[in-house]
Amino acid sequence: MSELHTKTLSEIAALLQSGDVKVVEVVKHCLDRIEATEPQVRALITVMGQEAMKQAEAMDAAGPDPSKPLWGVPMVLKDLLTTKGVKTTCGSKILENFVPFYDATAVARLKEAGAVFVGKANMDEFAMGSSTENSAFFMTANPWDVERVPGGSSGGSGATVAAGQCFGALGTDTGGSIRTPSSFCGIVGLKPTYGRISRFGLIAYGSSLDQIGPMTRSVEDAARLLQVMAGHDPKDSTSVDVEVPDYLAGLGREDLKGVKIGLPEEYWGEGLDEEVKEACAGAVAEMQKLGAEAVPVKLSLTEYAIATYYIIAMAEASSNLSRFDGVRFGHRNKKAEELIDMYTASRTEGFGDEVQRRIIMGTYVLSSGYYDAYYNKAAKVRRLLRQDFDKAFGQCDFIAGPVCPTTAFIKGDKADPLQMYLMDIFTISANLAGIPAMSLPVGLGKDSVMPVGLQLMGPAFSEADMLSVAERLERALPPLSMPEL
Repeated sequence: MSELHTKTLSEIAALLQSGDVKVVEVVKHCLDRIEATEPQVRALITVMGQEAMKQAEAMDAAGPDPSKPLWGVPMVLKDLLTTKGVKTTCGSKILENFVPFYDATAVARLKEAGAVFVGKANMDEFAMGSSTENSAFFMTANPWDVERVPGGSSGGSGATVAAGQCFGALGTDTGGSIRTPSSFCGIVGLKPTYGRISRFGLIAYGSSLDQIGPMTRSVEDAARLLQVMAGHDPKDSTSVDVEVPDYLAGLGREDLKGVKIGLPEEYWGEGLDEEVKEACAGAVAEMQKLGAEAVPVKLSLTEYAIATYYIIAMAEASSNLSRFDGVRFGHRNKKAEELIDMYTASRTEGFGDEVQRRIIMGTYVLSSGYYDAYYNKAAKVRRLLRQDFDKAFGQCDFIAGPVCPTTAFIKGDKADPLQMYLMDIFTISANLAGIPAMSLPVGLGKDSVMPVGLQLMGPAFSEADMLSVAERLERALPPLSMPEL
């Protein structure tokens, strides 16, 4: 079956359980696909071919296991999720040779469900970026056009799924880092409610913002992965002990009657490329045809979201990254004679420009005399942003808008850091509010001929209903073909 890589995760899982294909056959197909496409895409920092084939052989010998919903399915992990015995770099030279001795909870739950990991995905260093141009090792290309970025920071995860190297990947989302690459690469990406999936084993950037989520080729696939990973974890103090619903049960609905979709004017106005607006508006019109009601809502604090987010995120990054000092693990400068010189040299050599910039800015906003002026004020605005969403969800069930103002841009086009930060204008508010949000491919831009993603946002823990709505819209829209490489 030479076109195995075009199957969805759900389709390949069914074929494996029925015995129509062997795990070895599927894993080898993915590894062959990686070998064929990786010179152009460069999505993976580590390829786990030997380990994956050994696991596949053992699984075939034991036979299909119906109790494991991901039995034999090849997947990729973003390279900041600790994976026992496998190099985990965070896209940074400071952790270039770091090999964890334990699995992140999300990784462990996928393993228990039978997933086979074939690689670790490239990313912006410590998840700081929107294009995967900030990786310390190499840039990843967008499979739809290798001259363009795949988005970030989970760009490797987005590109590996879009290129057919695996059937699903994990990304992390601090301010849009699942949704942006999903939009740019034409796949489905879900950022769950903060606390829905354990962050244990996620090497943190912004602890109050980071969330792990699935990146797949269909909404059903995303629901399957969320089903496996969701749930309370005593190892993570921010994990919420809320019952996990059946995310697959609501799929396959007939229409969207009774669903109210909020359209915030702040997401549909100035600064939005016409081709993105047209594709997203077409998707909203399709939802209305299916019976949904579109209502105007206001998110009046959107203009303050960028400043609020970057103050909070950089402050948390400054604190989280202080542990990488060359003493306990990671890169250490061996020439320094004094302790302070060793700290300075190790961090200067180990961290890239963008990471250093964010550490410096984060330290500044937390420093004596500036804490109240910046961090404390940002925390107050964050609470008001959350109240903004609460008020909007009093008028609608979900909020719809574009994921990004543009489609994927040419590498190097956003050299100015401020320009890059502005790419997150529509995504960061969901992280500040802690609510679930997802990207659904809704077509190609008429000018760039690149994928466009529609963003859906919902109240906390509304993932089941959101996936139900998204899956119905997905069936109504023409599917995107896999990019040719």
